[in-house]
Amino acid sequence: MASLPARSPDQFRVSVIIPHFNMADALERCLISVEAQALDGAVEIIVVDNGSRQMPTEVVATHPDVILLSEPTPGPGPARNAGVAVARAPVLAFIDADCRAGDGWLKAAVEAVEAGGTRAVVGGDVRIDFVDPEHLTPVEAFEAVFAYRQRMYIEKQGFSGTGNLAMHRSVHEAVGPFAGIGIAEDRDWGRRASAAGYRPVFVPAMRIYHPARTDVASLTVKWRRHVSHDWAEHRAAGRPLWRWLLKAALMPASVIVDGGRLLSSERLSGLANKMSGLAVLAKIRLLRCTEMLRVISATGEDAATHWHGDAA
Repeated sequence: MASLPARSPDQFRVSVIIPHFNMADALERCLISVEAQALDGAVEIIVVDNGSRQMPTEVVATHPDVILLSEPTPGPGPARNAGVAVARAPVLAFIDADCRAGDGWLKAAVEAVEAGGTRAVVGGDVRIDFVDPEHLTPVEAFEAVFAYRQRMYIEKQGFSGTGNLAMHRSVHEAVGPFAGIGIAEDRDWGRRASAAGYRPVFVPAMRIYHPARTDVASLTVKWRRHVSHDWAEHRAAGRPLWRWLLKAALMPASVIVDGGRLLSSERLSGLANKMSGLAVLAKIRLLRCTEMLRVISATGEDAATHWHGDAA
């Protein structure tokens, strides 16, 4: 663990916590974007490596004020908890190593938390970081509309994705740590927070950019993990099997409804981009249907089976 910079806790306005796994180049870009944020007051940046093949020591060494920790327990939740344990600011902000903070991200996050006081939890917008905005890949076109729907998660489902989340540290102390790799830790933590009265607020100006997955195969890994999370939650809640089967059966039909949403979305322009996104939408919904049927009889696996391979 790196030694902590010689500042007293009351000198920091916010601690930014970044879990990392096998993406040193992306981490460099993330750190540059965080350090470029305009904010009055000192910012503490903490990177927590989560068992990478090689610690990002060289990357962090070029950012001398950044703290580098190691958390061997697999999963971004435990990595975030390790960062919180050493964080010294009253505001905690979370961003993932493969994300780029947009202009004004940190200012919007900190001001929203400070305005909400010791019970504040906020989440921001997540957009796809296009490689070539004029010529999108099929996966970029799909994820531009259907990935990271933060406003819906926050306002309708009561949680924010942890890749763009901020809170007063009192909230984390009251709600407890993020869960491990076996469940959807962002949804689990957010719902625990909401149940305890700490409802998240959507802050549009708190925007980050996340790269799309490189191909349908990597997108498949993501959705297999999500289906595993959902099946584990379904069983734990004691819900009837017929409800799971009905949801699986409706997946192919959802292409019609959500296809219309994709074609009319302001996040996507150009007929070619819309049609390639529509093709990926159909593939993913059929995958989710078959995967939902498969996990019913699957044994010896959980969501962790599909985790670190997705981040490699």
